[in-house]
Order: sequence, then C-alpha cells, then structure tokens
Amino acid sequence: MLLPMRIILASASPARLSTLRNAGVDAEVIVSGVDEDAITAADPTELVAKLAQAKATAVADSLPASSIPTLVIGCDSLFVYAGQVYGKPGTAESAAARAKMMSGQTGTLLTGHHVIKLDGGTRRERNAVGSTEVTFAQLDDDEIDAYVVTGEPLQVAGGFTIDGLGGPFIAGLRGDHHNVVGISLPLLREMLRALGVPWASLWAN
Repeated sequence: MLLPMRIILASASPARLSTLRNAGVDAEVIVSGVDEDAITAADPTELVAKLAQAKATAVADSLPASSIPTLVIGCDSLFVYAGQVYGKPGTAESAAARAKMMSGQTGTLLTGHHVIKLDGGTRRERNAVGSTEVTFAQLDDDEIDAYVVTGEPLQVAGGFTIDGLGGPFIAGLRGDHHNVVGISLPLLREMLRALGVPWASLWAN
C-alpha cells in the first residue's frame, strides 16, 4: 500500500507547477525567498545546481517536524549562449536585445534540480542538472517587438518560453523539452528512483 506523501515545489514558476500537475504530481508551492544574486559559482552548471539546492534547502529547513513523508523539489534555470550566462532579462530593452542576438542561433538551457526527501527523521538529497540545446528561428524585428510587448520574455531565463507565446520562435531542441520549461521530468524521475520513490507512486497523492 502506498503511503501518502507531501510534495512541495520550492519555486514560484507557474510553468514548473503546471508541468508537474500535468504529469500527475499534485505539488504545492512554497517559495524559498533565496537571494539568487548572493550565490556564485565557477561555471553555469555549478551555479544552477547550487541555486536549486539553496531553494530546496531553505524550504525544507523551514518545515515543522511531520510524520508524513515529504519531498521538496528545488529548480533554477539559466541560458548559456556564446559562453555567456543569461538569466531573466528584466526589462523590455534587454529582452529585445537578447532576441535579436540569438535569432537563428543555438544556445543551451541549463536547469538545476535538487530533491530532499524527509521521512521519519531521516533526510536524503539528490542534485542534478539537465541540459537542452535550443535553436531559435530567424526572427524579424516586428516579431521581436511584438513578443517583447507581451511582457512574457521579461521574467523567464534567457528571455523566451517554449510553452507559451514564444513557442513558435523555437525552431528545434536537442534534449528534454520539459527541461526548457524549467523542470526535467525524466531527470526528476531518475533522482526520485535513487531516493526510493517510484514515479507512479506520486500519482496516488
């Protein structure tokens, strides 16, 4: 008999939550409040791994003791192009400049994943990074301006989405498309298996 499990997503991203729920995982959201700018690393892969770990750890450490097994999932994404790391553009000007620079080009979307399993006083953790190559369509200035005006690219890593208005501007992927949304389901499945949690058991929650 499968025991009930509390599943917490330590992220404010609606896309990550929607991806989990569409896959049958009824997660709740607790935002970590981590200061991302205070975390540094030697390279982008290490940085997204540390950011994901920081988010999951902050939420796990804030939880009261409970007899219910709990999973805390932390994620963070960065886009790497021509050796430079790009997070959220933040402004329309920055989003437009990035879109023009990456039009017709290929970059890499990195998503760090950190999972903490709390169960009966024990705590086990796994950390991994998903990587997906993203090739952009050749965009004209009118398309870029129209996309930026929507506001969608301003608050997402790299300044684009694949599951929203930006989807038609993605010409190709190499790797898991869920990773581009911000949480790799195949990678998460493997991490949970390592913690003794079969993926199908999450459907019972």
